Amino acid sequence: MTDPRDEPQPGPHGEPLDVARLQRRLAEFAAARNWQPYHTPKNLAAALSVEASELVEIFQWLTPEESARVMTDPDTAHRVADEVADVLAYLLQLCEVLGIDPLAALDAKIDRNERRFPL
Repeated sequence: MTDPRDEPQPGPHGEPLDVARLQRRLAEFAAARNWQPYHTPKNLAAALSVEASELVEIFQWLTPEESARVMTDPDTAHRVADEVADVLAYLLQLCEVLGIDPLAALDAKIDRNERRFPL
């Protein structure tokens, strides 16, 4: 039995979403604005750190219980989703610039962690 989360989800225009398509859209967006000269590994890593910090800021003063319920408030849920999107966008752009396949990198890291932390 397959998990429905494994199926590609349709984008706003009905096309399936996948990492490669999103990376292309990000690259096209940046190219249309002539932003490529600024999308260096250093700048993208810094931007990724800033966006991750903005995500942390949402949770900064919440109790563990409050943080577990953060998606129940529509305004906060929207902020969280936006910051997650920003983090992912910069991570995907960094991977594109460095030639890293993010899914392969994660798969390899999980394999290493399973060997490093056996049951």
